[in-house]
Amino acid sequence: MKKYDYLIVGSGLFGATFAYLARKNGKRCLVIDKRTHTGGNIYCENKEGINVHKYGAHIFHTSNRKVWDFVNSIAEFNRYTNSPVANYRGELYNLPFNMNTFNRMWGVKTPQEAMEKIEQQRKETGITQPKNLEEQALMLIGRDIYEKLIKGYTEKQWGRPCTELPAFIIKRLPVRFVFDNNYFNDLYQGIPVGGYNKLTDGLLEGIETITSTDYFDNRSHWDSIADKIVFTGKIDEYYGYRYGKLEYRTVAFEEETIDTPNYQGNAVVNYTEREVPYTRIIEHKHFEMFGEEVYKCSKTVISREYSTEWKDGMEPYYPINNERNNDIYAKYKKLADAETNVIFGGRLAEYKYYDMAPIVEKVLNMF
Repeated sequence: MKKYDYLIVGSGLFGATFAYLARKNGKRCLVIDKRTHTGGNIYCENKEGINVHKYGAHIFHTSNRKVWDFVNSIAEFNRYTNSPVANYRGELYNLPFNMNTFNRMWGVKTPQEAMEKIEQQRKETGITQPKNLEEQALMLIGRDIYEKLIKGYTEKQWGRPCTELPAFIIKRLPVRFVFDNNYFNDLYQGIPVGGYNKLTDGLLEGIETITSTDYFDNRSHWDSIADKIVFTGKIDEYYGYRYGKLEYRTVAFEEETIDTPNYQGNAVVNYTEREVPYTRIIEHKHFEMFGEEVYKCSKTVISREYSTEWKDGMEPYYPINNERNNDIYAKYKKLADAETNVIFGGRLAEYKYYDMAPIVEKVLNMF
């Protein structure tokens, strides 16, 4: 008999949740991770008493009560509500597009006035069959909002002109004719009190875990000690890149500790003009400190985010689900589906962008 029922490669949310539920079902698990820490991209680092989201902002949101109750049984979540702000050349706009945005943009005061303004701008475009993202956006929301709040940000995000991006990327822009800055429609949202490490540590409590260990450095050994592998890394790497490498966008973070208690007054501020090289600034303390609490901590930590093309050695973030990559992934998926002792899960193994809640829901459904 092998030493473990499951070897779990990767301690991110998929791997940690799987390990927790497998152990509850009496299974023997070993978790390995090539990073020096557990938690994957939801890992937080404490600086100046602030939990810094090391790999970008993560906000947990779901309408699934079962998922919400599950994560809260591991770590208590706070009442954080995601309400980003867009900065266009010093003009500040609320996101998602809502009556506050339209009032700031055009001075309109009623939903009817806003609808009429958008409809007028839509008609002026004359577009009926959008061939790219730019035309899709102009058809949905008109020129003013596209030029100020979509164009520059999207081109920085994807590293390509909007005219070269497929229309489906923004098939459904959230447009609300109410004064509501809450970005998500979900019933539940928040951040673990004390940061995401509380969630990861709770999931992995009592489970044998080894960090700074790359599965591929000694693959035959790791394969030999467990009945089944749960693999959360890059699926193309698992198969030795036999059909070619899948492509990603990645994000570089420029972190700065500033000697002020409140730098921008919001957790997330997007910089939407093309000339500003970063896409947004995250001020981490606003995820967990509210009201006067913000001023009890005399310093703040911000991260500027720069979106770039992924290269070997960089952290892969966003799958580029274009025709070429989808075709390559389909070949890898065919191999994966034929495996009897390997479970592939998560954004890298499934080459799919995931929010956190669907990851948890998927693993809960497995058990």
